[in-house]
Amino acid sequence: MKEIMAVVRMNKINETKKALISAGISSMTAFECLGRGKGLVNMDLLKGAQEGHEEAIAQLGQGDLLRPKRALFVVVPDKLVQKTVDAIIKANQTGQPGDGKIWVQPTENSISVRTSESGDGVLDKF
Repeated sequence: MKEIMAVVRMNKINETKKALISAGISSMTAFECLGRGKGLVNMDLLKGAQEGHEEAIAQLGQGDLLRPKRALFVVVPDKLVQKTVDAIIKANQTGQPGDGKIWVQPTENSISVRTSESGDGVLDKF
């Protein structure tokens, strides 16, 4: 099984939920977060700040560096990973900076608190 974590635009969460449901993925967790991609930072300023230049550090501290986003977590059996990733991309891809990121990582186990059942049996099965 794998955990798929995605950070997407705030205004795309409803489309993302619908896309996941259409793909047979009904279980997910989402929360509000703040973030930014590399495209929102002047890399020369960042390099100067890393080198300890006070002017660069002061300029990096100005402005809106973090944008409101939604983070979502979905745990699926291995066979549903690509279907889940495709649904998230389809719902969020605009071709513009800020569309988001997706990470896929292994998950050792999944346990239902209500029933104590564990393994793939507690996950979406489509």
